Amino acid sequence: MTDMTEQNAAMKPPVAKREPQRREFHGDIFEDDYEWMRNKESAEVQDYVASQNTYCEARMSHLAGLRHTLFEELKAHVEETDMSVPTRINGYWYFTRTQQGKQYGVQCRMPVRGADDWDPPVVDPQGAPGSMPGEQVVFDANVESEGHDFFRLGGMDLSHDGRWVLYGVDVSGDERYDFRIRDLDATLEQGRPVELPELFKGIGGACFTPDGKWVFWTEVDDSWRPCAIWRHQVGTPVESDVCVYRETDERFWVGAGISFDERSIVIGTGSKTSTEVLMLPVATPEGEFQAFIPRKEDVEYDVSFACFEGAGENGEDVPLAVVYHNANNPNFEIDVIDMRAHKPPYRLGEGVCVAAGSPYGCERGDMGRPITEAYFNPLNPAILQGAHGLGIEGIALHRYFVTLSYRSDGQPHVAYTTKQAAAADFLAGRPWRFTELLPPPLENDWDMVAADRSDSTGDHGERLWTDDTAADAVADASVAVPQDHTSSFDGASDDHLPGETRRLYNIGTGGNPSYDAPRMRYSFASYTRPGELHEIDPATGRDTLLKRATVLGDFDPRDYMERRVWITARDGERIPVSLVWRRDFPAQDSPMFITGYGAYEISSDPGFSVARLSMLDRGVLYAVPHIRGGGELGRAWYEQGRRLNKKHTFEDFVDATRALQTAHLADSRRTVANGGSAGGLLMGAVANMAPECFAGIEADVPFVDALTSILNPDLPLTVTEWDEWGDPLHDSRVYEYMKSYTPYENVPVPVVESAADAAEIEDAAGATAVAEAVSASKNAVDFPRIFITTSMNDTRVLYVEPLKWLARLQSAGVDAVAKIEVEAGHGGLSGRYKQWEEVSYENAWCLAVMHITR
Repeated sequence: MTDMTEQNAAMKPPVAKREPQRREFHGDIFEDDYEWMRNKESAEVQDYVASQNTYCEARMSHLAGLRHTLFEELKAHVEETDMSVPTRINGYWYFTRTQQGKQYGVQCRMPVRGADDWDPPVVDPQGAPGSMPGEQVVFDANVESEGHDFFRLGGMDLSHDGRWVLYGVDVSGDERYDFRIRDLDATLEQGRPVELPELFKGIGGACFTPDGKWVFWTEVDDSWRPCAIWRHQVGTPVESDVCVYRETDERFWVGAGISFDERSIVIGTGSKTSTEVLMLPVATPEGEFQAFIPRKEDVEYDVSFACFEGAGENGEDVPLAVVYHNANNPNFEIDVIDMRAHKPPYRLGEGVCVAAGSPYGCERGDMGRPITEAYFNPLNPAILQGAHGLGIEGIALHRYFVTLSYRSDGQPHVAYTTKQAAAADFLAGRPWRFTELLPPPLENDWDMVAADRSDSTGDHGERLWTDDTAADAVADASVAVPQDHTSSFDGASDDHLPGETRRLYNIGTGGNPSYDAPRMRYSFASYTRPGELHEIDPATGRDTLLKRATVLGDFDPRDYMERRVWITARDGERIPVSLVWRRDFPAQDSPMFITGYGAYEISSDPGFSVARLSMLDRGVLYAVPHIRGGGELGRAWYEQGRRLNKKHTFEDFVDATRALQTAHLADSRRTVANGGSAGGLLMGAVANMAPECFAGIEADVPFVDALTSILNPDLPLTVTEWDEWGDPLHDSRVYEYMKSYTPYENVPVPVVESAADAAEIEDAAGATAVAEAVSASKNAVDFPRIFITTSMNDTRVLYVEPLKWLARLQSAGVDAVAKIEVEAGHGGLSGRYKQWEEVSYENAWCLAVMHITR
């Protein structure tokens, strides 16, 4: 260490007072010394937060130069003045401009040139908002945010004619939004905001009916749960609004919106495992909502409506209900109901099955088969036959095309067909003829499949790892080193456990808000390729690049490599791990940044990051274990990492880390782990389980006092979380299981080496701590360094959890620091420059732990 680093390490952290509070459940007693920190408004808590921030700044002061360098590198890669590709919604083309020096984007629009205008207008990306002929500024967050340290737009909806805009803002970070209605015509005419007097204060969200005459908004209760839907007639007092639906089951959240065909007002209500859809015709907004299909425990479904235009025997339209559900298949299926022959009430499972996921390994499926065994179903389209870990994620029917979203081999996929072909297949009773949408490869890039690769070089001779490293890795069966390539669609081998996946990407079709668009937009990105927006003609297959994200400087995606390998976890399950590195830095005992999440069935899919380049360019290996608890391999992958299987999540992460280190791809002395929210719980757990694997751990808004939170049903989100973690309040098995892994309860205690040490600990912590210390097996001296980020206004993971954890870590002698935002929420700071500064701050710490200081 440098002299400055040694001086910083010698600084003493603030000492939190101990005020034991007794927690007793199921015969177990836990003395919580720091629960007093829950009183957010107390002077003691505020003083403690201030002292920790002062301590953090002092400890981080020697990294100021590196932080500045990282920030400037990031900024130098970004086209600061830019714009998005215009998207047509009704009579306007909408787009967002960003300007150099401005924190927020500016929403703008231009009128369409005619009903058949589907070619986006040519707009000068360097122009100022409103500078083009006909261009109008819809919403300028830079103006709206003046006077606020934090600002977030929480939703925006427009009436069909484009005159009225309904928007919500959050200026504290607590995710309660104040919604207002703005008259855009009058605003543009008068040059200042003109708004109606209605104010929907502290709500969860809101939507217009298409005519702009009614608003349906979401009430949030004291536990921050969206609990009820209210109806408001525009132009009347909010006090006269009517509650049209109230959810009494505390596990369920509600929301409202307009159906894709704009014919229905839709209320969606759901828990982590069950959903229900209620509908009301837009033409009768004061009517009664009716459930499409009544809810059923542990069954999720959604419904949309469309038609096959002119496909009937006499040229009439064929009306359709498209139902997405898991009543019969845990990995979901899509049923299309011909509403000419089926009348309400409807039931899940009727109609024609268009696509079905794999039941293998699922609790309500076939648990006797491996998750990744190839799945065949005669009802499925040809492109889904033999898929591994197949999960169906959704379908969208437009006037001219149909898109299908699914997961296979641990990655997202999209397929498409023409509406005409879909209608023909549906009426003929045969599987639909989908074509998989593959992003175009870069010319001469590494993702072109090599004709031969029998050694450890890449497609262009770059070293992936040394021969010794590869030999060691092969000898260690816990990591699968790539051996060859096949001609399968993603470069993965054709067995049910792919040894390597070469083409890693995230792909989606979210940019198609119009039913009538003749062409389909899709976007994709990878770890090494910046995001691209394309438009494809489903009838001809012609693919047009609309925009590629600009990365300034000497960036070339061909300079970076990405691979997915598979490691074997301690229970025999195979875990996919994505690896990214700069091709001229062979992965050999490299410094490693390894990150994970593993909860809520959320997948950690590939994505490009400008900030990541600064790490890769310094020789850091970037790794993402796709651990159980996520959704990468479908519902079974999630089920194996939740509730009483939660420890699989932590074990997978540790085993992946160890496998990469044992294979000499990474150096444990320079390995830093990172995770946020539920991924922060992961960080705390792996620090306790395997401290020797990590030199440092960055835990962002970490859910580290999970047991305390989930035992209290009055806290935000608690009851809804029982489906994810289990219910420790009423089930002693869940209580014992959670207590065995929650980071706060399992922090290492001070190691006693002498009587003087014992006396010092007893003075600070009492005799009980001495007894614990004597029997402790974990030595705080060997514990990784910990960097925590949190926000005082976070409503998802309350600030008190990381604050208590910090106090307990520091009292145990762990080198832990925390950066605590006073004006921010779960997502951290707002404003892009502030966010760039924040990520540079965090990455400087990570690099320093890896002994990279410039």
